[in-house]
Order: sequence, then C-alpha cells, then structure tokens
Amino acid sequence: MEEEQAQKDFGEEVGKVTHFFANINVAVIKLTEGELEDGDTIRIKGATTDFEQDVKSMQIDHEDIEKAEKGQEFGMKVKDRVRKHDKVYKT
Repeated sequence: MEEEQAQKDFGEEVGKVTHFFANINVAVIKLTEGELEDGDTIRIKGATTDFEQDVKSMQIDHEDIEKAEKGQEFGMKVKDRVRKHDKVYKT
C-alpha cells in the first residue's frame, strides 16, 4: 500500500542512487525500470532527501549520453546532496 501511494505522489520508480560524489555534486544512478532521457523530470527521495529536477548531462564512462535504459548505471549532476539507496522517480 505504501509503495502504491508513493507511485501516485512521486511518479514511477525507475532507479536508485548507488554513489554520490559530493565534491562535484554528481550522483551515480542505476536504472531498474524504464528509461530516462534529457529533459525528463525526476524526483529523488530518501530518508533526508526530497527534490525534483530535470535530467541533464548524463554520462557513462565520461561519455555524454542522451538516454539511459533499464540496467544501465550513469552519472548525473544533481542540484542537492543525495545518499546511497535514495529512490529515483520519473514524474
């Protein structure tokens, strides 16, 4: 029930944060469902994290990508601190 409510409130859960580089404000996100493209809006939610932002500047192995698909892990600049295991929702 709680997960259903989260989907209504936040959108579809598409991934999780696996790492955060505080010095450059980059989150590493593992996509577990669907896909993300430049311009999509995501919400990152965790115990102490909760913000929305547009998807911009995604990279895999220092190469810019415009789209990430299920199973891929990519880096993305984020506007606020995130933590490992924070959930990523596509809104």
